Amino acid sequence: MILKAKHHFLLDPFFRYYVIRKMHRTFHAVEIRGDFVDRKLPVLMICNHISWWDGIWALHINQTLFHRKYFYMMLEEQLRKNWYLNYTGGYSVAKNSRGILDSIGYTCELLQNSKNAVLLFPQGEIASMHDRNFAFQKGIVRILQQTKTDVQIVFIANVIDYHSNVKPTVNCFVYDYPGGCSLTEIQEGYNIFYSKCIEKQIKSKG
Repeated sequence: MILKAKHHFLLDPFFRYYVIRKMHRTFHAVEIRGDFVDRKLPVLMICNHISWWDGIWALHINQTLFHRKYFYMMLEEQLRKNWYLNYTGGYSVAKNSRGILDSIGYTCELLQNSKNAVLLFPQGEIASMHDRNFAFQKGIVRILQQTKTDVQIVFIANVIDYHSNVKPTVNCFVYDYPGGCSLTEIQEGYNIFYSKCIEKQIKSKG
């Protein structure tokens, strides 16, 4: 059975304060690069998955740009192990089970509300940020097909470099995706977007 997200009145704000503070202490800088025009729609964040930090960087982006109630899908086994995340917007998905349909349905329910932002990792697992060939799971398309309202899809790419600093700098590239919603279109759109982000990263001087 799906573990639905909760936002505890004490745990959630404390968690947000703690992890954002930890983020700023861990990294030289966390830069948000790109343009976002708020169309007052629910936001679906599609992000590469390179580390534990991805959800924190997305939280930072949400608090800086979107200003919405933050939700994120994560594996059920990880959510049960890190139970407190359930009280900060985390909800479960169980791979290779009928429960995945419940998680898709719940995601669609969240995306009915324009005050919500939902983070998904369509790769389904952590991968190297040097991998430019993204293969998305079919669940992302089912979510978009079953959601009954318009959704603002935002691509996010997190890329890290040290340059001449002791601590790494994180560049969080954002892109307001205007394209089609088939699996092929979204996957190809993200691959093109990510390749452009890497090109910009290479040219960056830090």
